[in-house]
Amino acid sequence: MTRRPDGGPARWFSPCECGFAGQRVPGAPTLLYLPGIDGVGFGLIRHHEMLAMMFSVWCLHIHRTSFERLVEHVEMTVRSEVSGAPGRPVYLLGESLGACIALAVAARNRDIDLVLILVNPGTSYHRSQLQSLSGFLDFVPEPFHLSTPGFLNFLTGNMMKMTSTFIGHGIYLEEGGQALSETVTSLRLYLQLLFDIFPRETIVWKLEMLRTASSFVNSRLHAVKAQTLVLASGYDELLPSNEEAQRLWGMLENCRIRHFRDKGHTLLMEGGFDLVTTIKGAGYYRRSRQTDFVSDYLPLTPNELEKVIDSLGILNFATDPVILSTLPDGKIVRGLAGLPREGPVVLVGCHMLMGIDSLPMVAGVLRSTGINFRGLAHPFLFDKKSERLMPDSSLFDVYRILGAVPVTSLNFYKLLSEKHFVLLYPGGAREALHRKGEEYKLFWPEQPEFVRMASRFKATIIPFGVVGEDDICDIQLDSNDLMKLPFYDIIYKELNKDSVKLREDTLGKVKDQAVHPILVSPKVPGRFYFIFGKPIETRGREKELRGKESAQHLYLHVKSEAESYIKYLKEKREEDPYRSILSRLLYQAVNGRNAEIPTFEP
Repeated sequence: MTRRPDGGPARWFSPCECGFAGQRVPGAPTLLYLPGIDGVGFGLIRHHEMLAMMFSVWCLHIHRTSFERLVEHVEMTVRSEVSGAPGRPVYLLGESLGACIALAVAARNRDIDLVLILVNPGTSYHRSQLQSLSGFLDFVPEPFHLSTPGFLNFLTGNMMKMTSTFIGHGIYLEEGGQALSETVTSLRLYLQLLFDIFPRETIVWKLEMLRTASSFVNSRLHAVKAQTLVLASGYDELLPSNEEAQRLWGMLENCRIRHFRDKGHTLLMEGGFDLVTTIKGAGYYRRSRQTDFVSDYLPLTPNELEKVIDSLGILNFATDPVILSTLPDGKIVRGLAGLPREGPVVLVGCHMLMGIDSLPMVAGVLRSTGINFRGLAHPFLFDKKSERLMPDSSLFDVYRILGAVPVTSLNFYKLLSEKHFVLLYPGGAREALHRKGEEYKLFWPEQPEFVRMASRFKATIIPFGVVGEDDICDIQLDSNDLMKLPFYDIIYKELNKDSVKLREDTLGKVKDQAVHPILVSPKVPGRFYFIFGKPIETRGREKELRGKESAQHLYLHVKSEAESYIKYLKEKREEDPYRSILSRLLYQAVNGRNAEIPTFEP
């Protein structure tokens, strides 16, 4: 174990020293956890094992140390880590008081590559209930200070919420009772521990330190240049964390926010919150100075995949996707028997409206086969400014969790070189945000963009088709309609401001890769149909496909195949007796809700 600099009462310890049986990713950066007012690192109890897979994790134990000494102590450790691994970032995970320490270190060390994860930061102390609580504690005799409503709610609220989490996720009554009993026992032990480590004078001292820390940091926020992610709870009992997150977003030049509207102040200890997934979803995991969306990607854990599937539950229930594939001999079968099991593979097809097809397809294939499609996605999904325009800043996190990368030639090259399954929509945003009457129409460029790259790596090309958008909604207002509305041009410019220019070398409709809203009206749901076509091999044709004419011929063949599969699905769905959700509900009522619902004969 590496020795850490010791700054007196404050010291570092590794929560993963004992019992960690996992394997850490190569080149893992260091993560320093800076605890909140408890000072002992309770917040890592639910997360340290998963964090240890992707970080070298160290936790700061805070005792009787001034804020200035704590900042210096963390600073020494950060500089030590940088000297040992100069190409890697250092992560500072700070909770309330710890967030102030992290910001102070970042403000004083602008030359160091830091990534800050701030959980309900204490920078809002002067606008919080804690300020009044500090004065109130002077009049409360010991040990009754721990019984004051505000402080007791702060210290134990997470335990109560963990109880409701256990009961609220489909657990049987006996299991729920056992979970409740275990939680009550844990709560009793937890409170006993609090009596031991939180005498009144210690609490008063720590609240005073938080006041000092908040004042110190707020006067230096302008100096913070570090990449920052603020995690804010909607039901924070002590700090106005939602408002503070918005304030920090406006003041820090490289900041993103994630809101957790049903969580309290002790976010890290509450059930249902996954810190690792949050970091990955926000695109904040990297092992070098710049994020490499290909090599820095970490595959989904089984728990993460189940959460993605659960998030798609309503859509999958309403559309009950039918997935078909084509065997090498051309036979179409239900299921994924025709999908290759080894890469590199390029899957090429047409987007449905708003890209609603991609998530069910990617998650469904991953769950069934373990194959992870890495999608090449519009840069808008990765732009921090675009998050500000969304109703939920985490709206696009699921795409990053599933492995999507910004669409660039370099990312395409890297994915193929590492033998990934690459999901490509040549029509891009123009297809996904098409106009009325343009459903299932391909807007592909004339150039063979992907063929020569695929042949360079001997990749298999699989054209695919998807239909079903016209069975779930109708477009009421498209881009042409919206352009006629007053002031819409302001919204349009804001959506596409500073966006990466795509397809500057193409003409006409294909060049239009701008992002814009669409107004739709729902219909009684029909069904989604997916078909993966016959694999097209480029192995052995590398020299031939270097020629422009040969590459163009194969490109047009792939496009024609994609169009033919769409036509096939549109015709065959007319034969599906369970195309409507009403007939599917009746079938499940008779055969059970988990019964696979039949479809047309391929």
